[in-house]
Amino acid sequence: MSICFQPDCLHQNSPDAKFCAQCSAKLLLQERYRAIKVIGQGGFGKTFLARDEGKPSQPYCVIKQFLPFNQDPVYLEKAAKSFKLEAERLENLGDHPQIPILLAYCHHENRQYLVQEYINGKNLAQELVDHGVFNEQEIRNLLLDILPILDYIHSKQVIHRDIKPENIIRRIGDEKLFLVDFGAAKEFNPGIMSYTSGVIGTAQYAAPEQLRGESRFSSDLYSLGVTCLYLLTNVNPFDMFSNVDNDWTWREYLASNNPVSDELGRIIDKLIQQAIKKRYHFAREVLADLNTKSEPQLIAPPAVIPQYRQESIQPLVSSVAISKDKSLEPEKMELFVLRIIASCIAVPYGVVMILTSIASLITGSASVFEILIVPFLITCCALASKNVARSKKRDQLLWFLLGFPFHIAALFIVALLPPKD
Repeated sequence: MSICFQPDCLHQNSPDAKFCAQCSAKLLLQERYRAIKVIGQGGFGKTFLARDEGKPSQPYCVIKQFLPFNQDPVYLEKAAKSFKLEAERLENLGDHPQIPILLAYCHHENRQYLVQEYINGKNLAQELVDHGVFNEQEIRNLLLDILPILDYIHSKQVIHRDIKPENIIRRIGDEKLFLVDFGAAKEFNPGIMSYTSGVIGTAQYAAPEQLRGESRFSSDLYSLGVTCLYLLTNVNPFDMFSNVDNDWTWREYLASNNPVSDELGRIIDKLIQQAIKKRYHFAREVLADLNTKSEPQLIAPPAVIPQYRQESIQPLVSSVAISKDKSLEPEKMELFVLRIIASCIAVPYGVVMILTSIASLITGSASVFEILIVPFLITCCALASKNVARSKKRDQLLWFLLGFPFHIAALFIVALLPPKD
């Protein structure tokens, strides 16, 4: 299938057509790139999946069309310059193996287009939907894969300004992560400590200074840290920030079965510091901390889990997580003692009952039925105690053991049986 580039047409033509059957517009960009389907649309325009017919294998590629929603002349002029700058940055940065290569930049039917390498895979937002929240090792691997890319683009004096799960794609096959969408990227002038460049990026991932129009290299690191929080919790970053305390509360949203080590927690906390002076300034600083040889000690998430957490994220048996607080030790010891006492009552009685039953069977003073009915009733009583304890969320083993001494009622039943002839 071949899709027309005209915004008011988008007619689907035959795979080998040269011109649109509906509007007669040319279907090939630079006589080689053919759009197959629309795969995205944003404020700047549409994105198409395409084929490069200039190569024998006709590999897939991506075509970005400049078509902003805002038609204000002043905005259009600035947006057009930004679109061209994106192409220039891709050309400058595309020699990195984890950044898509720029294949072409051109004008077609009075519109700007750029063509870039197609990365066959899913972005991290899609992975989160498909596979659930990331664990600590997956977050570490993410940081170890993305931070060298950021170190590279920052060495080229470029700030990405839109780090988020949707802009990180994992390629099928080698599992390599790619950083995409440099439409919001900005060249940084190290001689100017503060400059106004407008609010660009995605608000829930953007650093405070970026929202004020003062992006720095550390702004990308902040966005990467917030990306890690979202992937760890599947909770909107806005919901994990306390405006009252002016601080992040992300640990409260961790699933009980997905702990984060103290070491990684400190690294993330430093990535997402509100104050620039307290934050990491360069990607290589984060890499240095990640590559330390210290053994991480896992710390459990908070005991109280928000009720609105999705079940797919946190399959809980109880709403209260296990705590390592020392104040619980006496309670555990008391429960242990009770279990010992219950065992001392149940086990000797069981032994006596078995020996008595064997003696009665040998001497012929009781029938097999009379011998078996008593332990049967006692066992039923014990199992019933266990099931009731489970429904009450009490210790099942303790009440199972205590269920055996309740044989008195069974003895009354046996006593009411008629005497044997």
